[in-house]
Amino acid sequence: MKIENTDELRLLIECAHGGSLTAASKVLQITPAAASAMLKKLEARLGVRLIERSTRALQLTPAGERLLDYAQRALDLLDEGLAQVSESTGQLTGRIRLSASNDLTRRVLLPLLDEFLDLHAGVELQLSVSDAVLDVVRDQVDVALRYGELADSGLVARQLTSVHRVAVASPDFIARHGRPATPAELVDFECITFKMRNRRELQWRFWPVDAPQAAPVVVRVKGRRSVDDGEITHRWALEGRGIIYKSELDIRDSLASGALVRLLPDYLGDPFPLHAVMPSQRFMPQRVRALVDFLAASLSRP
Repeated sequence: MKIENTDELRLLIECAHGGSLTAASKVLQITPAAASAMLKKLEARLGVRLIERSTRALQLTPAGERLLDYAQRALDLLDEGLAQVSESTGQLTGRIRLSASNDLTRRVLLPLLDEFLDLHAGVELQLSVSDAVLDVVRDQVDVALRYGELADSGLVARQLTSVHRVAVASPDFIARHGRPATPAELVDFECITFKMRNRRELQWRFWPVDAPQAAPVVVRVKGRRSVDDGEITHRWALEGRGIIYKSELDIRDSLASGALVRLLPDYLGDPFPLHAVMPSQRFMPQRVRALVDFLAASLSRP
């Protein structure tokens, strides 16, 4: 019993991604009838059903889910072998699947990614932009950029830069409402909160700059606006809608231009290091390592 060609594995993968044989057939550039016949032949040879088909949806069976994981890893390994042969000539080639948050991507990463791609014409970038936390293994991500302290896991992580969250507002907001003198006074101001996994981040923490080892001042803020998109919080702050509590990396351009003003300069918010998180594997593709090195060097520039 064996897999006759890699298209059989690609068919299973594309069925899972696209949700139908028709979608998979378009990617493989074959007819839906040929895709169906290929799947039936594979199932007959294995003696198990891999996909439950209906008029409404396509769903992998438990056997199909197990084979899907190995199929993806097998094709990734093959692609990596081909890429390493090319890279032995000094050229980086192959695909990098990168995941990052909305505001970080749009305000910081895009020019850096363009610069990296200009340097390495053989690299293909697949960028996923979302404030949701993806599973780098299940969602097939080569690198995920994540803020904050990371939970222990079997993943490989590298800190790219260390920053803090800061409370900021627009000059217009400050002119109309004033500014807090201490963190405790934030309760009297309109604050815009970020929502992660359907939970609002209502507790903002601050440490005195001259006593970073002291216990934090924890403030429960309030406001009429909450959203799960970091870029929207940024936009609302620029429009003078309220105070936000955000990574200073995401807003450094707005701070430099004066579009946003840092409040409470004698206090620091939560430490908010940015990490590159990668699947734990026997090897790391050279193109992925090169991108992570490039981002670390670029983000350390003033």
